[in-house]
Amino acid sequence: MQAYHLEEFGKPEGIVLRNRDEPKPGPNDVVIRVRAASLNRRDLMILARTYPLPAKPDVVPLSDGAGEVVAIGDRVSRFKVGDRVTGSYWPRWRDGRLAADYMDQLGCTVDGMAAEFAVFNEQWLVRLPDYLTWEEGASLSCAGVTAWCSVMASGSLKPGQTVLTLGTGDVSLFAVQFAKMMGCRVIATTSQDAKAEKLKTLGADHVINYVETPQWGAAVRELTGGLGADLVVETMGPETIEQSLIASASYSEIVVLIWKSVKQSALVLPASAYGPKLTTIRRLFVGSRVDLEAMIKAMSAREIRPVVDRAFPFAQAHEAYRYYEGRSGFGKVVLLGE
Repeated sequence: MQAYHLEEFGKPEGIVLRNRDEPKPGPNDVVIRVRAASLNRRDLMILARTYPLPAKPDVVPLSDGAGEVVAIGDRVSRFKVGDRVTGSYWPRWRDGRLAADYMDQLGCTVDGMAAEFAVFNEQWLVRLPDYLTWEEGASLSCAGVTAWCSVMASGSLKPGQTVLTLGTGDVSLFAVQFAKMMGCRVIATTSQDAKAEKLKTLGADHVINYVETPQWGAAVRELTGGLGADLVVETMGPETIEQSLIASASYSEIVVLIWKSVKQSALVLPASAYGPKLTTIRRLFVGSRVDLEAMIKAMSAREIRPVVDRAFPFAQAHEAYRYYEGRSGFGKVVLLGE
């Protein structure tokens, strides 16, 4: 079999395709034939050495992938040969709070999905519904779960409330879909009119061009009759945090993900954070296996499909990385299995 290995940081060419033995399952393991794997922002950060966790030497990259079970260990009880599965981003984190001994990540501290075959403990995997394609099934574990937990985890969001999403990254697109599934009003931002139309097709009720309207926080308040957004999925900070605070409603929540830049060593909240609105800022780092299972169950009930922008052949991983880094698309970038 063939698998990609991260041999050198800083450029896609540092991810090298090599031959290796096809994996064999241990007693509690499942071997899957990887049919598709997708890229996330964290994969670019790992390559650039700006990710919070250091990658293990020679790791097989990519946390997100989907495939079919081709072999199981003699103690495996959760899956059978032929099942369609995906992996959990934090494979050891099943439920509850993220603890120090759960810190392994697929494609970072343990081998991920950029391979023809992969072997995982059965507890690391989740069954996929039949209605999803391999490309769609490979797009869930990182961006999908992050968006799901952004919208659902606090339990405070109610139908009819307003959700603000920023940009057209993978998390934001999932957040639009999940917020609409909840019966919420969605306001989205983008820098491109062409992407604005796609956001509306996906379910956004209003789209603000943040280049044309740099004070988009005030525009959100105007669209909501002065009330503001009840939830802000903040994917573009730290520069955007002041506008997100201006856009937020009384007793609202801003979910803060990994910052897109590290220009600031510390976050200093602007004066707008200290007004009478009592906004809560919540940090988030993807979610557990139970979160992944709950998200897939909800998606299946409505047959919600991830947005896939482009699929590359397995041999074109470098091209896939460069295309994804260019941010020209709309949706997930996928590497197809052989």
